[in-house]
Amino acid sequence: MSETAALRPPLTHLSEEEELFRAAVYEFADTVVRPRVMDMEAAGKIDTAITAQCFDMGLMGIEIPEAFGGAGGSLFMTTLAVEAISQVDASAAIQVDVQNTLVNYPVYAYGTEAQRATWLPKLTGGTIGAYALSEPGSGSDAFALATRAERVDGGWSLTGSKAWITNGGEAEIFVVFANVAPEKGYKGITAFIVTRDTPGFTVGKKEDKLGIRASSTTSLHFEQCFVPDDQVLGEVGVGYRIAIDTLNGGRIGIGAQMIGIAQGALDASVAYLRERKQFGKPLAEFQGIQFQVAQAYTELEAARLLVYNTARLRDAGHDIVREGAMAKLYASQMCARVTSLCVELFGGYGYTKEYPVEKFYRDAKIGTIYEGTSNMQLQTIAKSVLLGK
Repeated sequence: MSETAALRPPLTHLSEEEELFRAAVYEFADTVVRPRVMDMEAAGKIDTAITAQCFDMGLMGIEIPEAFGGAGGSLFMTTLAVEAISQVDASAAIQVDVQNTLVNYPVYAYGTEAQRATWLPKLTGGTIGAYALSEPGSGSDAFALATRAERVDGGWSLTGSKAWITNGGEAEIFVVFANVAPEKGYKGITAFIVTRDTPGFTVGKKEDKLGIRASSTTSLHFEQCFVPDDQVLGEVGVGYRIAIDTLNGGRIGIGAQMIGIAQGALDASVAYLRERKQFGKPLAEFQGIQFQVAQAYTELEAARLLVYNTARLRDAGHDIVREGAMAKLYASQMCARVTSLCVELFGGYGYTKEYPVEKFYRDAKIGTIYEGTSNMQLQTIAKSVLLGK
């Protein structure tokens, strides 16, 4: 056994403290979020009361030290929170996930002390953030950015557009990536902190989506948008490193969302199978159905262990490029299979909005797309295994 392998934490479930935390978050989701889910789905907007309670509970700054208004927790705690909320509503969960993994993390990890003191208390205290990397012509090829940052007196002038920005409708603080030197390729990419009220910056249309409908997904537009030097995040030209590092952790959050969705769909299905009768007995007593549910639970547990272990590795300081890709890939594939099965287990009822499984099914699909498609995860895994990259 190598020294690195010996240091890696074993695959484990939860300590008593972790279980209590997850239970508390689930209780919040069950009692506060659940009654509002369908109204939020219809309105295409997360209830602001839910967002406020997430801030009050410390769920919007889980990993940030208490000195900056955070809870002083870990990525694993964020993982548990996202999983628990996703069992009820994936839209509310992704708002929490993005805030923690894609916004708070890079500001804390790469920001100066002055930037931390300025921005983190806002992000943990009531202000929504968003992460802006993707563009209309730059999706999987994330570093083919067309958004430009031109040097001007006292700062930078940003021009371009972003697409598919989660939390874009509510966010007031944005971590934005632009290229300051296109001739250098990805080595010109730089990260900036941009506020919603900055002249030249506008939030575009909200997308009408298949799933996670209450979560806002918008475009962003920059027209000679001035950003001062003290809002450059990290060094000029190392934005690609910030983006990659941030997304590696973010994929754990998506994995957590997927296992939560699958768990929620299975919980609803098991309750239904115990009550629904055909041919004089509950559906839960038919062996064909028993085997399908058993298979689904096994796949869910395998995905959960992948996600949990990757979160623990990250918290322990290990490189998780391959593990993060594997966890996100498998969890999203599992979730798509399991939620599809759950719709079928409900029969015709599963295809209606009277029961929750059709929403779980729709919410699941995004997992194979955002924060890196399944093909991109496969490419990352293959390069690691076969080429040592």
